[in-house]
Amino acid sequence: MLTARLQETATLARTFVLVRYAPLLACLLLAVWLFWWQPSRIISASLVIAAYFGVCLHLWRNDRKHAQPFTHPTTDTLIIAYASQGGQARELAERSAEQLRAAGMAVDVRPLNALDTATLARARRVLFILSTYGEGEAPDNAARFERRLLHDALDLSSLEFAVLALGDRQYTHFCGFGQRIDTRLRELGALSLFDRLEADRADPGALRHWQHQLGHISGRSDFTDWQPAPYQPWLLHNRVLLNPGSQGAPVFHLTLCPTGETSQWQAGDIAEVGPRHATTEVEQLLRQLGFDPALPVEGERSLAEALACRRLPPDPDELRGCELERLLALPRLPHREYSIASIPDEGHVQLLIREARHADGRLGLGSGWLCQHATPGSLIDLRIRSNPSFHGPDAGTPLILIGNGTGIAGLRSHLRERVDTGSRNWLLFGERSAAHDQLLHDELQEWLQSGHLQRLDLAFSRDQAEKIYVQHLLRDAADELRQWINDGAALYICGSLEGMGREVQQILAGVLGEAQLQVLAEQGRYRRDLY
Repeated sequence: MLTARLQETATLARTFVLVRYAPLLACLLLAVWLFWWQPSRIISASLVIAAYFGVCLHLWRNDRKHAQPFTHPTTDTLIIAYASQGGQARELAERSAEQLRAAGMAVDVRPLNALDTATLARARRVLFILSTYGEGEAPDNAARFERRLLHDALDLSSLEFAVLALGDRQYTHFCGFGQRIDTRLRELGALSLFDRLEADRADPGALRHWQHQLGHISGRSDFTDWQPAPYQPWLLHNRVLLNPGSQGAPVFHLTLCPTGETSQWQAGDIAEVGPRHATTEVEQLLRQLGFDPALPVEGERSLAEALACRRLPPDPDELRGCELERLLALPRLPHREYSIASIPDEGHVQLLIREARHADGRLGLGSGWLCQHATPGSLIDLRIRSNPSFHGPDAGTPLILIGNGTGIAGLRSHLRERVDTGSRNWLLFGERSAAHDQLLHDELQEWLQSGHLQRLDLAFSRDQAEKIYVQHLLRDAADELRQWINDGAALYICGSLEGMGREVQQILAGVLGEAQLQVLAEQGRYRRDLY
């Protein structure tokens, strides 16, 4: 097999040389013939030789230009390294780069073997898109990198990374190569931006989640879904403000009811919502463009509804004079992801959403739609995405839940799922003020009194001169933390990546040790849902 591959590579190399440089070889032969056999045409021969070297110089410069991305990126450049056997990982790497570049980021895309360990040690952030070949093997353009990574003793403590692993569950070692790279990077001290994503045969849900995480990394969520999926209509039953008077942005508790057959999900799963622009704003724009907002269009009840779910240019003047077909051809708005706070037995989806605003005061697209523009009784485009990497352990496993802000939503679903199971549960949660930000206070206190919550630790950062965060609670409870882990407990973290996510990771590594934390991750006892 190896001999056949070497022969194939040699054949491809010869073909490339012949095709790329055949014009140059012909040019050189013509010059020699003119100079040797036709002395009287020495001037013509000289011109041909000059043209020959001119073309050589052009190709040399062109090769250097295209080779430049594979040289030395700056520390501000985000590297996307891919391992691809059939081209799928490379395509996803290029698509990821396009999304990040559109957000203004400098991105360097390269095959994994072109990423040397010295560059890896200098890099600030690297995204890995890794296919697994056969039964857990590395693709051909990644095997050399894996050998170097396993052999070299690197200090990657300054590196942040993320892994999208591609595989096929029909094989025994599903995503085996991606898992090995992820494990080794953690062993060398690198910090994962979020837990490894595994896509079974390019699962659209996993790829949408990867895009969503790219939006967090770049700070821009106005991307277009690579593989759009249909939504189902859910009724916005009610919306309640949970933190009136808070120093922070408003947090709303939404209840959505299915309009058709009840969907099934598990604690840890995600609600993907299709946002919309405010109806009044869309109608005003259409009138300015000379269109009737109530005009019926195929697939929607009105033109206003069709345009409300599409990406609009920053400058509305770009649409002046356009035809109806162009309006309807605008790409759909990207989905927004929210942790589900409820379980199917409750008969509805609960969401906890913090209102977001841009620097100029404009409402965020997703939170603006759900927290302000959509009225109770409205239909919300929603689909549920399975999130196996954050599904809960069995009831016999003690569970330590850590989170802040609206991350309480994902943790609440796990607590609700374990009601009446006799399980041991410990919640550590942080917010701003006890007077205004005790999200789900009554329910948590009820669970504490009933024994469903064996322990509840709350941190309110603004209630004292020296700010106290959830990671400080964890540090102060180090002995109890070790005891729970020794008793077989699992750690589940949900909330913001910036600040809480990183700080909790560092505290856990300090209290338990990097090695034990890695073992917990391999055992499925350390899981994170960060955003």
